[in-house]
Amino acid sequence: MKIRPLLDFVVVKPIDGEQQVKGLFIPESAQEKPQEGVVISIGPGDFNYRGERLELDVSENDRVLYGKYSGTTVEVEGEKFLILHQNDILAILESEEKDGNS
Repeated sequence: MKIRPLLDFVVVKPIDGEQQVKGLFIPESAQEKPQEGVVISIGPGDFNYRGERLELDVSENDRVLYGKYSGTTVEVEGEKFLILHQNDILAILESEEKDGNS
């Protein structure tokens, strides 16, 4: 099953952080919510005041940072996803490629 968000909503697959710290298991209730994930699906964009469609700044497969308490968590076929507005995304993470001049 595929999740197809509407307007300026984005579906993100959170990237889980470490579950253990120095050999100690941290219960799920005490763990920090992940704030990094991969964009799985994007909506078509919202409309401006003239009725023109606004393009989203993120794309599928972008690795993003989002606010700690942003969005709504949903579970589809046993997998957890986060549905949030594009405005809740704080940054896109881009890998730095070496150009050989460093």
